[in-house]
Amino acid sequence: MSSTIDALLADASVPVSSAREFDVGAALRRLAADAARTQPPTPDMERLAQAAERLSVVSRWILNGPGAALHVAKLTDESPVAATVDDIDGPLVFACLLHLTGHPESAQFWWQLAAGAGNRLAAYCLHLHHLALGEMREAKHWGFEVTESSPATGAAPPGEDFFMGLEVFARYVRNNSNASRAGAPTGRLEMEVDRLAEDGASCIIVPRPDRRLVDQLRDDFTGR
Repeated sequence: MSSTIDALLADASVPVSSAREFDVGAALRRLAADAARTQPPTPDMERLAQAAERLSVVSRWILNGPGAALHVAKLTDESPVAATVDDIDGPLVFACLLHLTGHPESAQFWWQLAAGAGNRLAAYCLHLHHLALGEMREAKHWGFEVTESSPATGAAPPGEDFFMGLEVFARYVRNNSNASRAGAPTGRLEMEVDRLAEDGASCIIVPRPDRRLVDQLRDDFTGR
């Protein structure tokens, strides 16, 4: 799996010189034009917002799960088992961290890596991710991957109780301001993710985590 990750990350690399200078003035004009066209939310817009909210809830739940830091540690080059352990939970947890810290494109990459290896939770995250973007074709594809039996592993899809439980949890978080803040990455962890993204600036995708990020992840979530 390690060589596969490295190959995919290499494909995401771009020459530094190809980056275009960001036009602040044009961006502000676009924001002003968008604000002028603001309309009351439609039912479709509300459904997209609910999908985005549910994705954040699921991501926090996964990030707070037992062994989350250990799974991410196995993705690092420093890990003695990184090249031999096929741990599909590592890309899932790392993707959820990237999503919660504002790196959606990178989160999609790592979710796809996990989902392609048979991780149904990653497929569900991708379903919500594309649904929140209004990308219905992609959302339908990943939704099918969640609800159908896997021909590769023979694993059965999650039961109705799984989705009902997520819905109840999402509704509780939505209605409880303290719960909505619980389980989110700290500012220190966000800084570590941003540092990693800047260190790999020649790559479109945030690269493998390193030991420093894993240590901060462990410090933040073990102590809660």
